[in-house]
Amino acid sequence: MAVRIDGRSVGDEATGLDLGELDMAFSTAGNSGRPLADINVTPLVDVMLVLLIIFIVTAPMVAIPIPVDLPQHTNRIVERVEPPPPIELRVDAGNQLYWNGQPLARVDMQQRLLEQAQADTGNLPELRIAASPDAQYEVMAQVLAAANNAQMERITFVQ
Repeated sequence: MAVRIDGRSVGDEATGLDLGELDMAFSTAGNSGRPLADINVTPLVDVMLVLLIIFIVTAPMVAIPIPVDLPQHTNRIVERVEPPPPIELRVDAGNQLYWNGQPLARVDMQQRLLEQAQADTGNLPELRIAASPDAQYEVMAQVLAAANNAQMERITFVQ
């Protein structure tokens, strides 16, 4: 049996194409054998209904004013306090600490950080830590723990 599509003969005799393959490619409307060209609008209607419900729920919220306390403009001049000079803490490959270029024993590091934090209360200096790639992790952990205990707020790693 041969079927003609777009002026070509399709079927077992002409091309060796099985008509079962054609049935999978096109839906037919009834017994007429014509392809069904209708679009399924059910997903479109579902999406539109969801969007309509979202709009109905959110529209009343837009109409209600929300009070927001914004800062008011003042003519008062705010004096900026200059931060103290940063602390340069370096750990070399031999795990030796240097405080602003001066050697520092690890046991004195915690006390020195606490003294610096108490001297500049409210305006703590920046702690800049430079560590050698060959330094031991334990030493860096001690430095960071000491900085945390001294409540240093600004810690940066530099090279």
